[in-house]
Amino acid sequence: MKTYTRYLKINTEKRIDFINITQKIQDIVDDSQIDDGLVLINPMHITASVFINDAESGLIRDFEEWLEKLAPKDFNYKHHQTGEDNGFSHLWRTIMGRESTIAITEGRLDFGPWEQIFYGEFDGMRDKRILVKVIGE
Repeated sequence: MKTYTRYLKINTEKRIDFINITQKIQDIVDDSQIDDGLVLINPMHITASVFINDAESGLIRDFEEWLEKLAPKDFNYKHHQTGEDNGFSHLWRTIMGRESTIAITEGRLDFGPWEQIFYGEFDGMRDKRILVKVIGE
């Protein structure tokens, strides 16, 4: 059993953004030289998410609209009493999930049809890291 760890650095141009990181993750799997195993992708920030879905542009816009309905950006959250203004971003992360784990088969991400890996940034425009841990043989 081998492990391989890499950190992706990310700094979005917008506060809220959805970035397809599929190829970056496949590149890391390639570098790991692990043919059969798992890859864990963890955004390591409480206001970001890694999730898997379709790379259709309308769907990506739908995510933000849906999240806005569930936890509006302009609501007066109790969290804001601490001097923060990002209460919604913590809730969005909870809804979208923390991390993703993907099977690796013959050195490739083992996806179903249309699946892609996305980094969801809900309080960006600053340096953040994504942990990528590959485990297998």
